[in-house]
Amino acid sequence: MTSFPTRYLVWIACIGLAVAGVAAWALLDDAGRWPVWLTGIATAFSLLGLRDFTQHKHAVLRNYPVIGHMRYLLEKIRPEIRQYFFESDKDGTPFSRDQRAIVYQRAKQQKDSRPFGTQFDVYEDGFEWIHHSIAARSVRNDPIGLTIGGPDCVQPYRASILNISAMSYGSISPTAIRALNRGAAIGGFAHDTGEGGVSDHHRRHGGDLIWEIGTGYFGCRTPDGKFDAELFRDGARDDQIKMVELKLSQGAKPGRGGLLPEAKITDEIAKVRGVPQGADCVSPPSHSTFTTPIEMMEFIARMRELSGGKPTGFKLCIGHPWEFLALCKAMIETGITPDFIVIDGSEGGTGAAPLEFLDNVGMPLREGLLFAVNALVGAGLRDRIKVGASGKVTTGFDIARAMALGADWCNAARGFMFAVGCIQAQTCHTGKCPTGVTSTDPTRYRAIKVVDKAERVANFHAATVASLAELVAAAGLDDPNELRPEHFRRRTSPDDIVSFAAHFRALQPGELLGGTDHPLFQTPWDMADAKTFKRAEPFKKPAVKEVL
Repeated sequence: MTSFPTRYLVWIACIGLAVAGVAAWALLDDAGRWPVWLTGIATAFSLLGLRDFTQHKHAVLRNYPVIGHMRYLLEKIRPEIRQYFFESDKDGTPFSRDQRAIVYQRAKQQKDSRPFGTQFDVYEDGFEWIHHSIAARSVRNDPIGLTIGGPDCVQPYRASILNISAMSYGSISPTAIRALNRGAAIGGFAHDTGEGGVSDHHRRHGGDLIWEIGTGYFGCRTPDGKFDAELFRDGARDDQIKMVELKLSQGAKPGRGGLLPEAKITDEIAKVRGVPQGADCVSPPSHSTFTTPIEMMEFIARMRELSGGKPTGFKLCIGHPWEFLALCKAMIETGITPDFIVIDGSEGGTGAAPLEFLDNVGMPLREGLLFAVNALVGAGLRDRIKVGASGKVTTGFDIARAMALGADWCNAARGFMFAVGCIQAQTCHTGKCPTGVTSTDPTRYRAIKVVDKAERVANFHAATVASLAELVAAAGLDDPNELRPEHFRRRTSPDDIVSFAAHFRALQPGELLGGTDHPLFQTPWDMADAKTFKRAEPFKKPAVKEVL
């Protein structure tokens, strides 16, 4: 049972004071003027609270009548406070203020043009840019997309260049799920379910779905938590599900399973996931269905067959290099290849994870993407497999940069969450999200008006893809697939600039098959074994010299 929302107390107090003022004015002969003033002020705030509670534009005001206005007041004076009292305008939150502003403006169809030039110090280490062309092209107006499906796929999927990344029902609210899926249906792009299973909220508006299967096998699990082939087949053959994604690891917490706190598990969530209530829902750290690279490829082939031939792939954050190379060797040995691979960067987000995993585990997107793409090229597999990228992808520049490094498409989570109404309060794990985006409390998630937020989701997608098209045209190219590392530059010091191409020597097609001297691939390729995830030969410890 949901407890009384204490955030309504100020509004209720205003109503009480208004009633008390009217009573005092009516019953007390010597009350003087104070009841009139009290009644007027309290009544004004009571009516303001009623307006806040019933409007659909601002989720914060809908959840926090009267007192929610303090946030917007502070937002208005914040730029001036920063300008006059702080030397730096950097934001310590996980997403920069500029990125959030871009999402909000595009979602609301506001102009995102800025005065006075770049907001960045172009001479600061890490500054990046894309080269433009003297012979710039006209911006293309047709949808930018790709077809996903390898030689063993009989139901290929025509996907957008930008799709909604994995966010489970439970980690985000039912109204947020419905808004995202309705937005995907309006805009013609895909919505990844996350590992929490497929709910009625995913199905209500008919948007294309990518069904993610994690280590908990939610939605296709036996009572003891194993993979249930019949349940999977029945679910995967739903026409709304366009692709199936096997989740090996998540960028924000690779090496750990998913976690949904007990406080957020409702009757409906428990039913969708096939788990009991009364305890945290913790996914195992690894899969029980396979234990070797070869077994994993066989499982992917089985999933593809059970789904009726739909595109089937896997998602991971790159960890031990030899493990991914072992998967490549298993693909070569079995002849089985996934239709796609999604590389998740360690900078990706999550609803809950230990600090050490958030900050210090897993390979960042750029390095992981470069490694995976070059491994597939070197193993002669790249032309059979599409590669997606996820991890703080928000703008057209983010997509262009990922595609220059080898991605075929991108997924985004936080950008779409901002479009739905997330204000980055970082209370996702508590169930007390102020806008209802990540809450399972119906008194909170009622604040999300699905129809309005769905339009914002579709607007954000359309504007971001349009910005990508403008960048591609400015670079003198006809298609994002023509982007290459040499089109981008990065400042590594105040006096040094390098091309993205200089950061990483690319492998030649099939180079790994004949042996390579590439410093990042030579040793792990020799250590990789298609029959085990363990390295083939242990590292030799260097001799320890005694220092006198």
